Amino acid sequence: MRILFAGTPAVALPSMREVRRAGHEVVAVLTREDAPVGRKKVLTPSPVAAAAAEAGLEIIKANRIDQAVIKRLSDLDLDAAAIVAYGGLVPPSALQLPRHGWINLHFSLLPAWRGAAPVQHALINGDDITGASTFLLEEGLDSGPVFGTLTEQVRAEDTSGVLLERLSESGAVLLAQTLSAVDQSRAVPVPQQGDVSLAPKLSSADGRIRWDRPALAIKRRINGVTPEPGAWTLWGGKRFKVWPVLLRPDVRDLPPGAASERDGAVLVGTGSHAVQLTEVQPAGRTKLAAAEWFRGARREDLVFE
Repeated sequence: MRILFAGTPAVALPSMREVRRAGHEVVAVLTREDAPVGRKKVLTPSPVAAAAAEAGLEIIKANRIDQAVIKRLSDLDLDAAAIVAYGGLVPPSALQLPRHGWINLHFSLLPAWRGAAPVQHALINGDDITGASTFLLEEGLDSGPVFGTLTEQVRAEDTSGVLLERLSESGAVLLAQTLSAVDQSRAVPVPQQGDVSLAPKLSSADGRIRWDRPALAIKRRINGVTPEPGAWTLWGGKRFKVWPVLLRPDVRDLPPGAASERDGAVLVGTGSHAVQLTEVQPAGRTKLAAAEWFRGARREDLVFE
């Protein structure tokens, strides 16, 4: 089939690779415009744009699908569009352009976690099982009928970055299989069934640790926001980044937010029992082991806000 591939971040790369490996012709790639990266804010192509350029594919860069983009897509004579984390809305006038529509790979078991951050919300909410779905894109938010799904066991130490990487690989195979089934008239999308939950994009504020919450809830939130938007707290009025923690149910005498070093481990009190810090990053410094940071802090009464 003649395919438009729409995607932007690195998690879309396995799908672009698998779609081509399955024998489909990717006639163009739609991705978001170059964005500033790093402290110097250097304009940088998206991971998908960089990979498409290396493969010699036509690249359409657009943060929104306007009339000019729609005209170009119309000229491509598309059989289908495969979309994975493109990062922009597809207007109704574009939905009808490919003969078989837009087929979306979404990293959840729909209708669970419709929205921009399904993996993050699944971890924050303590889901034991998650997965990926391919569905026919329509005007509603991730509401279209589903072609296929796969399931993935959530591991205790999964962060959103680690889990999303696994799902991006297995989901890529699912997407390629779905496109092949559509091409062979074997795919029958089924309306979504079950309870709907929403997964809106997370902001930096969602990464703030509330030490009065139970330890397990804190651990889940930190895992869910790692690496983006990142977990943080305040120390001395400045932002202090925190990486995944370990549960320490054996320590219950620390007030919420109070930190203490015991037998080489840096522990912090929560609303239930303590957690153990692993890696941290004080404002203006690089990431380092929690024990190394605590030794340098030289304080007995250290408390996070």
